Amino acid sequence: MSRKRRVHSATFKGKVALEALKELKPINMLASQYEVQPNQISTWKKQLKEGVPEIFSKKRSRTKEDSCKTEKRLYEEIGRLKIELDWLKKKV
Repeated sequence: MSRKRRVHSATFKGKVALEALKELKPINMLASQYEVQPNQISTWKKQLKEGVPEIFSKKRSRTKEDSCKTEKRLYEEIGRLKIELDWLKKKV
């Protein structure tokens, strides 16, 4: 008999990992509460610990600035193409 693999959202994983990180309840208790394997919770907890420095790094802010610049450039291009399209429609 095959078991269907469950996919958990990032929000769910974060919630469970954060609760495990607080260490108010044993991992086995969290596992039964959230119906996931204790090993899975330990993995999420480890990923959370390793990912925290990235949240506060300058690289993240640079990435946001880059995406804003890209978004601005794309909106400008959309505007230019729309004007060209309107002009071509009038010519036809």
